[in-house]
Amino acid sequence: MPRRRGLSVRSVARGVLALLLIGAGVSHLTWGRRGYRIVVPDWATRVLHTDKDAIVVASGAAEVLLGVGLVALPRERRRVGAAVAAFFVAVFPGNVHQWRTGRSAPGLSTDRARFVRLFLQLPLVAWAWWATRER
Repeated sequence: MPRRRGLSVRSVARGVLALLLIGAGVSHLTWGRRGYRIVVPDWATRVLHTDKDAIVVASGAAEVLLGVGLVALPRERRRVGAAVAAFFVAVFPGNVHQWRTGRSAPGLSTDRARFVRLFLQLPLVAWAWWATRER
């Protein structure tokens, strides 16, 4: 069966996910950088032998690169999708830390918002996985 040309639901989902990642990454690197430091657990600085700011900058750069990779590397789509899913899993401890400590970060200023954010991680992982697979 010949391959159809045009936009599919998966390609739109990839594009939206790419925009979400790039936007989040830019916020980590600019206006939200200072506020996101509180999301980083103290143990992460010990494990990674660096400070919270470096972790925020690295995560922001990773988000931008992953977002760009989703659209710029179509031949590597499955690998980039797996990396995006793994990234969402990797940042989950920071979300748990923020919820447990009750500290506000950009866009997450209430206990309810921080709690709901925990449950968004699994759909994000699934979205990354699904959007980068063929049928």
